[in-house]
Amino acid sequence: MNSRTLSPRDTTISITIIGVLFFVFGFVTWVNAILIPYFKIACELTNFQSYLVAFAFYISYLVMSVPASLLLKKVGFKRGMMVGFFTMSLGAMIFIPAALSRAYLVFLTGLFTIGVGLAILQTAANPYITVLGPHDRAAQRISIMGICNKMAGILAPLLFAAAILRPTDSDLFKQLPTMEPGVRAAALDALIRRVIVPYSVVSAVLLGLGLLIWRSPLPEIDTEQESDELAIANADKTSILQFPQAVLGAVAIFFHVGAQVVAIDTVIGYATSMGLSLLEAKVFPSYILTATITGYVVGISTIPKWIRQVNAFRICTGLGLTFSLLLLTTSGRVTLLGHTTDVSLWFLISLGLANSLIWAGIWPLALDGLGRFTKVGASLLIMGLCGNALMPLVYGYFADVYGTKQAYWLLPVCYSYLIFYAGYGHKIRRW
Repeated sequence: MNSRTLSPRDTTISITIIGVLFFVFGFVTWVNAILIPYFKIACELTNFQSYLVAFAFYISYLVMSVPASLLLKKVGFKRGMMVGFFTMSLGAMIFIPAALSRAYLVFLTGLFTIGVGLAILQTAANPYITVLGPHDRAAQRISIMGICNKMAGILAPLLFAAAILRPTDSDLFKQLPTMEPGVRAAALDALIRRVIVPYSVVSAVLLGLGLLIWRSPLPEIDTEQESDELAIANADKTSILQFPQAVLGAVAIFFHVGAQVVAIDTVIGYATSMGLSLLEAKVFPSYILTATITGYVVGISTIPKWIRQVNAFRICTGLGLTFSLLLLTTSGRVTLLGHTTDVSLWFLISLGLANSLIWAGIWPLALDGLGRFTKVGASLLIMGLCGNALMPLVYGYFADVYGTKQAYWLLPVCYSYLIFYAGYGHKIRRW
């Protein structure tokens, strides 16, 4: 079915279903923000080792993007989404033996498996929502999906923290280094086993969602058709690598998601380096995601009526560079929202606003003009999500060597490239 043949009712139903998918993406993804400091304590890890959580989760996008594209070509969007949910359910179930043995490697295997399923879902859902309606409103639709994603992101760390943390844990964390080895091992075993119940529930929910998608009225969208003009323009194209806007867009995705996940997944560690407790710092990822949702709402309200989606993209990349430089160059104690911290922390939180419309800006520009290459183009962009895997490791390494604040120098590099893509890179049609 071509997206243009869908009735307004079918389009609305389809967007609603995809919105539920993006909520699930967000819940499963952003819970990593609390898993990283939690595993660091329970499995006694360095900064670098703790950020292997993000690496194991997101490297699956690099491994699975092309196989996911081939899977979607064979079984279609709908069955592909079902397979993605079933795979995620299996990954969540692996947390049970991992917790019983307190084996960090098994946890990473579970996270990788969840990431594989999510890679399949993302490869299907992102181009689906991009083509499901007018091209000039793609950023608006993606912003709506972003709200669903980030609302889940706000809830996930808080709900997960409520499920696994206790009011007495601050005292427990202080006592752990002074405990006898046997007593400490028993305390850490009890601590890590708290994840069993939450992830058992997550596994069951994901399995159920896979069955619901299979029985849902979600239509199959044909992305292989091309207009006569587009078919002529792409007649000599044999590879997705012949589309500079897509290749450079994948690099933009790499830097965007890398910068975003560094901000969200390191904010708790950065706050605790200032002397805040984990119980207080657990709310900061939610502050970042709230700022992101604010940006989405602005985008939905203004694109394309008041501002073109490409201009909104350019504004956000400029804000990202500005806030990241302020994060690195400012200092001083401030009290805001009941927290007394260094002012630089709030510039890190402000990156949530800057990041809000970048993802929505990249996808339509990168997929523009791909025609029959849309699915493989989407898989190439999904490969860019490995930035989520690599950037936290880079940050973790520099944090161990130079300090948690100086490690943020990688952020201006990310936003500088994004400014290039927003201003010029997306216009390139031939190498």
